[in-house]
Amino acid sequence: MIDINIIRRDPEMVKAKSLQKGYEVDIDRILKLDQAKNKLLTDIEDLRHQRKELSNLSEDRQKPTEESIQQSKELKRKIVQQEEQYSKIELELDQYLRKIPNLPLQSVPVGKSETENKVIRKVGDIPVFDFEVKSHAEIAEAKDWLDKKRAAKVAGSRFNYVKNGLVKLQFALINFVIDNLSSEEVIKKIITENNLKLDPKPFIPIIPPALIRTSLYEDSARLDAEEVTYKIEQDDLWLNASAEHSLCVMYQNEILAKSELPIRYIGYSTSFRREAGSYGKDMEGMFRSHQFDKLEMEVFSAADHGLDEHLLLIAIEEYLMQALKLPYQVLEKCTADIGFPNAKGVDIECWLPSQKTYRETHSADYMTDFQARRLKTRYRNTNDEIEYVHTNDATAIPMSRIPIAILENYQTKDGEVLIPEILQPYLQNKRVL
Repeated sequence: MIDINIIRRDPEMVKAKSLQKGYEVDIDRILKLDQAKNKLLTDIEDLRHQRKELSNLSEDRQKPTEESIQQSKELKRKIVQQEEQYSKIELELDQYLRKIPNLPLQSVPVGKSETENKVIRKVGDIPVFDFEVKSHAEIAEAKDWLDKKRAAKVAGSRFNYVKNGLVKLQFALINFVIDNLSSEEVIKKIITENNLKLDPKPFIPIIPPALIRTSLYEDSARLDAEEVTYKIEQDDLWLNASAEHSLCVMYQNEILAKSELPIRYIGYSTSFRREAGSYGKDMEGMFRSHQFDKLEMEVFSAADHGLDEHLLLIAIEEYLMQALKLPYQVLEKCTADIGFPNAKGVDIECWLPSQKTYRETHSADYMTDFQARRLKTRYRNTNDEIEYVHTNDATAIPMSRIPIAILENYQTKDGEVLIPEILQPYLQNKRVL
């Protein structure tokens, strides 16, 4: 939710910025409701003042008169009536405010679809093979690392049994990421290399709940419709669609000390998505499954460090990709593609030889105080004033797509898969998976 003062100051800008993201919002109605709410508040305070003065007058006389008693009752009736009206307007205003997306930062390119995202840079050499490359599904199924048929029998389409070497690769990636992100030395190195003025505080490993209550999920602005997210109707709970969804709500209704910030988490979670509408090569193997594991970064920071924390998360994503020696490109997402709660968004896409193109593996989202305002997650600054925290989230490693990229980019002519050098210590120093 954006600060209503922004709407009061520049309603036309809010309309224009919302349209850039593809949302038409009723700013005129919001301003009318805001004016009505403020007038009612003034009226209620005036009536309360009148009633207090009447009470003081009665105390001076030691005994209230019948007239003053009736006047007090009438004032109380009016206050209750006005308060009921105030509550109705406040609720309607809140509903309208929740329909306004987070406003994109000035640096975000304006665009009408993801086709207008901007490639910032390409990193790494695309591998050249002297043989016909195989897809990750062909490699994994031949090695008995992936069993879709039996998974379909048990759970339906787009589920997998992940087995053998592919399981070991996943846990090697998990340990590699947690070792690096929980190291203050590594975080300090990345901060220094990217000229950021941030505390080198390391990330705290965390396993969040896989279920989220509806009210919190809605407040996070991350709850997609039923065609995307699985709901457990009986308990009014939703299955986590990504670790940051149950991390960003952790400090709802809390006031943190500025000395606690930044709070950085590296969260591991099994995630669930319906993935309706996907087709073609996305249906092969484990590129787009209903169930997948991810390591996600979530950061709570002071307002003045929010953007730098976003840049840090992107730098960490690139650090990990470069350590794995996987070719990738970085995209600055346009206004239409950054998403409802985001002020800025960046994607990383990894090269997949079987598809001869880059495919998304990572995202980094900067929410400013948009989530925190809805969740009432605040901090007390050095002047003892209460402010809303800024939140960031970003992918560290998706445990389906990075193994896919490794299988395809590190495949050999004889059907083997080489292990990235950085992961070999996590796999008994073997060179072949």
